Amino acid sequence: MKKKILIIGGTGFIGQNLIRKIKSFNFQIFSISKKKSLPKNKVNITYKSIDITNKKKLDKLNKIKFNFVINLGGNIDHQNPKETLRAHYFGLKNLLNNLNFENLDLFIQIGSSLEYGFSKSPQKENRLCKPKSSYGKAKLKATNYLIQKYSLKKIRFVVLRPYQIYGPFQKFDRLIPQVINSCLKDKTFDCTEGDQKRDFLFVEDFVTLILKILNKKKTISGIYNVGFGKPVKVKDVVKQIRKIIKSGYPDFGKIKMRKDEGMSLYPKIKKVKKHFNWYPKTSLTTGIKKTIKYYKHAAR
Repeated sequence: MKKKILIIGGTGFIGQNLIRKIKSFNFQIFSISKKKSLPKNKVNITYKSIDITNKKKLDKLNKIKFNFVINLGGNIDHQNPKETLRAHYFGLKNLLNNLNFENLDLFIQIGSSLEYGFSKSPQKENRLCKPKSSYGKAKLKATNYLIQKYSLKKIRFVVLRPYQIYGPFQKFDRLIPQVINSCLKDKTFDCTEGDQKRDFLFVEDFVTLILKILNKKKTISGIYNVGFGKPVKVKDVVKQIRKIIKSGYPDFGKIKMRKDEGMSLYPKIKKVKKHFNWYPKTSLTTGIKKTIKYYKHAAR
């Protein structure tokens, strides 16, 4: 019998990449999203429009005994703290309070590197969390609620704290798609000074990790940092994109950094490598080239 897997946010950036990869495995996939316009159902894939912040809509899920749940839901809105908290904390709370835990083998929660705040990099999982942004605070509150629920229900869980994930299907308001789009249009575009150090991981490597976790027989519950393991200055990423496309004009220093944005944010990834035998394989140059190819095609 095929194991049932629930993916919250299956039509989003990471969700679309995950479903493309996971559909070849022996799972019955249920994807829920608050979007009204959804892809057509396929063999082994069912799409439903359900907003997890709406308790009444979640009653339908209680009847299905899922083996795995992956929560990719939520959005990043630094200007709307209440909506961010509702999407990430209250959404997760509603989900956990309405799930049928009878057959649940594992719950995977996608957290955030912003849960750590401005703590010194490289950041380890045991670092004290002092988030500065509303997004980081909402994600940390969700993480803590999951851990609390775990102790009561004895469910196995994994919280993945990714750093800068990029690749196909990412929204245009994120750094790399935004720069690619501006360069493809040969536009001048405003940037910060770009001296911030970040860790960039290609989405295919992140999806590969999720699949490894699903296929591991004995997963140790806990929090795992996820990144490439090598910090890069933002301005070097921008310059690399421009060099590959051979057009576009970044105007560095035109935008001020947000007050809730640290200068240096990158992880130690020893724990995730050890527990899941996972290693990121896609270099930044290769990942950027693949991403540019996707956006060139998407722009047609």
